[in-house]
Amino acid sequence: MTVLDIKLFRDVRRLWAQVLAVALVVGGGVATLVLAVGSHRSLEETRIAYYERYGFADVFAQAKRAPKALTGRIGEIPGVAAVDARIAKPALLDIPGFSEPASAQFVSLPDNGEAHLNRLYMRSGRFPESGRTEEVVVNEPFARAHGFSEGARFSAILNGKKRELVIVGTALSPEFVYTVGPGDLMPDDRRYAIVWMSEKSLASVYDLDGAFSAVSVKLQPGASERDVIARVDALLDPYGGQAAHGRKDQTSHAWLDHELDMLNNMSRTLPPIFLLVAAFLVNLTLTRLVALEREQIGLFKALGYSDRSVVLHYLKFVALIVATGILLGGVAGTWLGLRVTALFGDFFHFPFLVFAKAPDLYVTAGALSAAAAAIGALRALRDVVKLPPAVAMQPPAPPVYRRLLPASIQLDQIVSQPTLMMIRNIARHPARAVFTALGMALATAILVVSLFTRDSMEHLIDVTYFLADRQDATIGFAEKRIANVVEQVSRLPGVLSAEPFREVPVRIRHGNVERRIMISGRPADADLRRIIGADLHPVALPETGLALSGMLAQILGVRAGDTVELDMLEGTRRTVTTPVVATVEDYFGIRGMMEIGALRKLMREAPVVSSVNLSLDESRREDFYAAVKSMPTVGGVALQRLSLANFRKTVALLITTMASIYTGLAAVIAFGVVYNNARISLSERARELASLRVLGFTRGEVLRILLLELAILTLIAQPPGWVMGYGLAWVMKSNLAGELMRVRLVVEHSTYVIATSVVVLAAVASAAVIRERIDKLDLVAVLKTRD
Repeated sequence: MTVLDIKLFRDVRRLWAQVLAVALVVGGGVATLVLAVGSHRSLEETRIAYYERYGFADVFAQAKRAPKALTGRIGEIPGVAAVDARIAKPALLDIPGFSEPASAQFVSLPDNGEAHLNRLYMRSGRFPESGRTEEVVVNEPFARAHGFSEGARFSAILNGKKRELVIVGTALSPEFVYTVGPGDLMPDDRRYAIVWMSEKSLASVYDLDGAFSAVSVKLQPGASERDVIARVDALLDPYGGQAAHGRKDQTSHAWLDHELDMLNNMSRTLPPIFLLVAAFLVNLTLTRLVALEREQIGLFKALGYSDRSVVLHYLKFVALIVATGILLGGVAGTWLGLRVTALFGDFFHFPFLVFAKAPDLYVTAGALSAAAAAIGALRALRDVVKLPPAVAMQPPAPPVYRRLLPASIQLDQIVSQPTLMMIRNIARHPARAVFTALGMALATAILVVSLFTRDSMEHLIDVTYFLADRQDATIGFAEKRIANVVEQVSRLPGVLSAEPFREVPVRIRHGNVERRIMISGRPADADLRRIIGADLHPVALPETGLALSGMLAQILGVRAGDTVELDMLEGTRRTVTTPVVATVEDYFGIRGMMEIGALRKLMREAPVVSSVNLSLDESRREDFYAAVKSMPTVGGVALQRLSLANFRKTVALLITTMASIYTGLAAVIAFGVVYNNARISLSERARELASLRVLGFTRGEVLRILLLELAILTLIAQPPGWVMGYGLAWVMKSNLAGELMRVRLVVEHSTYVIATSVVVLAAVASAAVIRERIDKLDLVAVLKTRD
């Protein structure tokens, strides 16, 4: 071991606190990258493996009643690899001891063997036996939510008749990773189930022997999805077929894709911000740290060490710090990544998890951190190594003192002497003060961007659940009903008011951009389910024309006054052109909205409704639930208060969990920045402060000079930090916007207060450590010179 290596380990032991603080800054940046990218890759690999192993289909379609023989013709379509025809029907459930009405999607299972597509992953039990009409398999989340096991019983209204069912198994399916009941925004495992029955049993219940109502198609590699969909539609159209669609419009896959996209966008937004901020702060800190060794560098050169040896010595010091940071960040990021992957895996009910190994993440994060640190060290060493030993061993030339204010202004008569010394020190080292404040501002900024999602989620909840969708319940029908059903529903116990609602699937097109959406029709004066404009005020729908959600208008590139084409996918299949009359604020999905009478004219149909929105008397909820359970035409009931609770428990929990992790890492970086600045300032001014002590200044006065400067720079840094944080939040918000969900950029005053408080607390903690160092300051040792 060389002499310089011995000095290296002594320096690390002497400066261990600063080394650890710098390493924490590096580790925070590394951890964010490993956490975000690693968890996203693992979940993506899990989804791919799950889909492949259990045959998730590529194309889906429904019909009223199509003959089984049609599946052969579908299989002959060019590009089709496999076809599965089945029966799929919605139904209302009656669960013992559970008052709220629940609903389910019933799906048939082949009697002669396992399905080719969308195969089940059996968690427990067995498949239903052919002809045993009471035996069913349910999805595991539903069974777990109610504590059901094999042999448990519940009832369902199937084709107008109430039947008692017995659970013989629980399962998961790649087709139902994300299960949302009719009218709901969020999954509710207690109130929505997937129930599988034998094909023979379900066919006898719905009189569909030798027929099917749903079909799934697997495509060959390279096949054209659009062409296959067009041919499937042509075959199913005579049998009441609804327009076929691909994976991107399949509810479960679309939501899973959206959540993974959001996680991916977070991995592309926050980690680069954290890494760049950490790189800048490491660069800044090491520049000042190495500059403090100026006299020792001169001594090395005087003793015969070459410039290369000196530079290599300090690069080793930097490498040790960075390696420690990479190790800490890698371990923390891996641990957090595993926890986040497990959290998302449980949310999506994956039967297994595939953890992707990604050594390139550690290499990338480490390379960026090492490069930033090396640049910082080399920049400081560049000028010092060029100096002759005799010059380098001398303290740097003092700054040129000059009056900054007019002679008529006497600061010593306005502020105390220690305060005046602090102000002069900042003024005479402007570059150092600016970079110190910038480092603290960046620490504040990354805290703001980490916290803003909480504010945006609360705003989304306020607009969606309290301004727009104010209904207490929504009754959805298995099939569209004539409009007088609204009067019938309004007479149910506990109903205070009722409003009709009609939804129609269409394919909307402008130029070469098109999307499959739902157009919702509602009364122009709707009070329960309102349309909210960008100014957060209700929008009254005109008698003609189409209103679009802002995201859909952005995708299509249209605004009010433009026209769009609509391919009607229900009823009479035709293409119409209609004007866009408004764009509205909408945080969930992409859709169109029309006045219900205008939609009826567009459809050329009699007055019908798909669902009814209700306002309820809280004291009569139980009576309302009991009445709904006896209605055979009801396909599902959405309850707004439960939807809000589920939103807070699921999606909001996932996003705020990620935000909390990033906030914690940002706080670690903030402490590292402030502490290092305070320690280096003490090292730079140790001789000056010791001189003041010899001249009679008390410890408190000396401490005040140093810490007051730290306090002033910390406070000065906050407004720029808020501005940078708001800008970074805007970037993150833009990257997180998706077709299924998006948020508005909302940063509450409390977020700025919390971010600043964290930085201030880091400054206070640093001050406590600095005070102890000043109390133990060895005046004789500090004032020694090498003259």
